Amino acid sequence: MAAPEAWRARSCWFCEVAAATTMEATSREAAPAKSSASGPSAPPALFELCGRAVSAHMGVLESGVWALPGPILQSILPLLNIYYLERIEETALKKGLSTQAIWRRLWDELMKTRPSSLESVTCWRAKFMEAFFSHVLRGTIDVSSDRRLCDQRFSPLLHSSRHVRQLTICNMLQGATELVAEPNRRVLETLASSLHTLKFRHLLFSDVAAQQSLRQLLHQLIHHGAVSQVSLYSWPVPESALFILILTMSAGFWQPGPGGPPCRLCGEASRGRAPSRDEGSLLLGSRRPRRDAAERCAAALMASRRKSEAKQIARAAPATRVTRRSTQESLTAGGTDPKRDLHPPATSHEAPGTKRPSSAPATSSSASASSSTSSSKRAPASSAPQPKPLKRFKRATGKKGPRTRQGSGAESEDLYDFVFIVAGEKEDGEEMEIGEVACGALDGSDPSCLGLPALEASQRFRSISTLELFTVPLSTEAALTLCHLLSSWVSLESLTLSYNGLGSNIFRLLDSLRALSGQAGCRLRALHLSDLFSPLPILELTRAIVRALPLLRVLSIRVDHPSQRDNPAVPGNAGPPSHIIGDEEIPENCLEQLEMGFPRGAQPAPLLCSVLKASGSLQQLSLDSATFASPQDFGLVLQTLKEYNLALKRLSFHDMNLADCQTEVLFLLQNLTLQEITFSFCRLFEKRPAQFLPEMVAAMKGNSTLKGLRLPGNRLGNAGLLALADVFSEDSSSSLCQLDISSNCIKPDGLLEFAKRLERWGRGAFGHLRLFQNWLDQDAVTAREAIRRLRATCHVVSDSWDSSQAFADYVSTM
Repeated sequence: MAAPEAWRARSCWFCEVAAATTMEATSREAAPAKSSASGPSAPPALFELCGRAVSAHMGVLESGVWALPGPILQSILPLLNIYYLERIEETALKKGLSTQAIWRRLWDELMKTRPSSLESVTCWRAKFMEAFFSHVLRGTIDVSSDRRLCDQRFSPLLHSSRHVRQLTICNMLQGATELVAEPNRRVLETLASSLHTLKFRHLLFSDVAAQQSLRQLLHQLIHHGAVSQVSLYSWPVPESALFILILTMSAGFWQPGPGGPPCRLCGEASRGRAPSRDEGSLLLGSRRPRRDAAERCAAALMASRRKSEAKQIARAAPATRVTRRSTQESLTAGGTDPKRDLHPPATSHEAPGTKRPSSAPATSSSASASSSTSSSKRAPASSAPQPKPLKRFKRATGKKGPRTRQGSGAESEDLYDFVFIVAGEKEDGEEMEIGEVACGALDGSDPSCLGLPALEASQRFRSISTLELFTVPLSTEAALTLCHLLSSWVSLESLTLSYNGLGSNIFRLLDSLRALSGQAGCRLRALHLSDLFSPLPILELTRAIVRALPLLRVLSIRVDHPSQRDNPAVPGNAGPPSHIIGDEEIPENCLEQLEMGFPRGAQPAPLLCSVLKASGSLQQLSLDSATFASPQDFGLVLQTLKEYNLALKRLSFHDMNLADCQTEVLFLLQNLTLQEITFSFCRLFEKRPAQFLPEMVAAMKGNSTLKGLRLPGNRLGNAGLLALADVFSEDSSSSLCQLDISSNCIKPDGLLEFAKRLERWGRGAFGHLRLFQNWLDQDAVTAREAIRRLRATCHVVSDSWDSSQAFADYVSTM
């Protein structure tokens, strides 16, 4: 009897609250109704009025509302603001109630954006609160504009910060200064434990104060926090000092900026230490007589930059110049006390204060320097568009420091400034070319470079495990810094370099990856590399990467245009260093997934086969736009897969002309180890479709291991679809459960006949059927009937595509 008594007690309590607030709420609702020109509107229901009154007084009634019975609580939940709705989540779950529909409605009404179709939202509460945090931080949402967002008892940033897993910083580092401000200390502490991914998008130019704030932010979120991934997107003209600052701090190095406050998390010992040496003493110190090529080159670059900046400061008025800090502060990690007491979270990849061993002995460093020198001399200058030395940008006349921009116009104003600042700049003629400095440093001709302290000898903090650079052009200076950091970045597990204009710097990258692979505890297991050009043909580049990183598990590589070495007739087409493209056999590696996107032109099948032979653990292979000299070469690749890659489960071909390789395709479909095969836009049925389709169906009927077949973009048509239906006949031993026939010129009547045949054979549900971009809109009634029948046997995924866009395909199949 205790439970019913408690139920009645809570219900009576709710009625008492309702009675106490009904008159006030009714008077507020009725007042505007009397002045309405269209007559009095229907008053709200009594329960709704009570619910609104309770939600308005949650500060007093919260504990009582949590104890309400489930049916009553369910009606009150939609009336709560986001703060109390978030706080009551755990109680609602215990009572068997879900708030997901409420959070989804809040997203649609307040965020006014539709999630990507590729995104699977598992928790709308977390998604809403994360987006809400970003909008409040940037000032693009007014919390006072909606009662559901406004509550004086809560801080929007602090309340939503624990749901933030991914934070994006844009343009002129908006939000960095606010997060490191003293009033938001608790917000930053919460982010340090909740944030996993930090993204930078469309960065522009930043001043000294913004970079100092970013330095403190990265120190707390990475070195003392849980951030494990840093991604940079779309930075057409990277600011060198800012880019190197982000890189070095991501790698675990940190030094307080000039005049910056000490880190309170590093302990009292670091507060009282002696100030760090200035930049000149760091560059010109002579305690270490021998450095590797990357260190000497970086030192030369920094010394040259320091001299040119000193000349600029002497010439220009301080009020009209953008003050730039030296990048040496980011390259050297000093100013930390070895006895400091650090307690990083359990997700840390490195113990704070640990020292890195040097990447290679002096002899190997010397050899590497000489090889890098020779490679830089012999590499063709026009093999790839090399990024020019970064220009020094100045603010437009009349602008006094950065402005705080809020609202929807912030990004457009930044874009306006960006366009006109870039258009109005001229390169300083007195600054040395980066390439010239680099060559001098590699030759060891600059004596002032010999004393640069090694990064590996300094104390390191926690570093990230995933680094992604998308469309960020890397100058020689930036590439050297990245390579130098990579050589000892043992905590790095995944590296993505996408369209960075590496050019001949790819040789330095390979040397640094080889040095990293030799480090004890190297964790790099995934490498994604793509670019417009490469000084090496893609297969030779793949072989070099596999040699340098034998423990790599995932390799994705794409080159859009052929290199000059693919055309020996080009004058001055010198080859890369011999240690990069050695003719020796590739040692056995640990590759499990290999994805390759090829430029135009025939590829040498023996080189690809050599990679496949050394990859006995390969489970997934994807070839995009691959072209071979003859069907026999393609058959050689398939034969190699059958003999050496016994663990291969998934095989994908995209945008390849396999019209003349029908015999090889049949050989592939008879492979009893593959579980999924994809032929995407491969022109399979362009020749002899009447003869090839029955042969293909017969091969599939005898294959009991194949689970998935994807055939998008092969012009299968109605006739091909009906022939394919025979795979599911009664005499078939096929276990196919996933079929993709998107973009195959299929009409509603053919799809309906396909559904009837499946019903006739009674095979039961066979999994998923994808029907995107077919001509199903030509007869909507027949298409709906066909899909209704198909859903009795499989899960159908389709769309409402306009088939008039495919007129050219229709004409070609008439």
